[in-house]
Amino acid sequence: MSVSQAKVIADASVQPRIGVGAVILNERNEVLLVWRNRQPEQYSWSIPGGKVDPYESLETAIIREIKEEVDLDIAIEGLLCTAETIRPEQEEHWISVLYFTRVIRGIARNLEEGGAIGEIGWFPLNDLPSPLASFTVPGLQAIKQLYSQD
Repeated sequence: MSVSQAKVIADASVQPRIGVGAVILNERNEVLLVWRNRQPEQYSWSIPGGKVDPYESLETAIIREIKEEVDLDIAIEGLLCTAETIRPEQEEHWISVLYFTRVIRGIARNLEEGGAIGEIGWFPLNDLPSPLASFTVPGLQAIKQLYSQD
């Protein structure tokens, strides 16, 4: 078997995974971002979210993930966009569904301290930290476009 054939076989075992993310704005139109301590996209700022579990709906997943990560109860306002991250060198393929949400209850706090999330913060849409996770960028672009139409 050649090296290229072995690579194709190895790649066949990698399946796309589904993730969800939430663009959450506060009353000052600042967006909640989290610092990623783990892959995928380790050492970057991202919107909070995570993977969809088997037999879990997308909307249930994003509500659960936000509660688990930042202790907020949210309501989904609408679907913003989708994002795709393909990194063959890391054997990663993620399809992310990104939602515009609002806080119903709670104050954002890091429930993953020492784990997947290093820190959290609220940032003005026109002054975002760097680097941003690749799947975060389309969500932030979509929310900026939504607000520029108002």
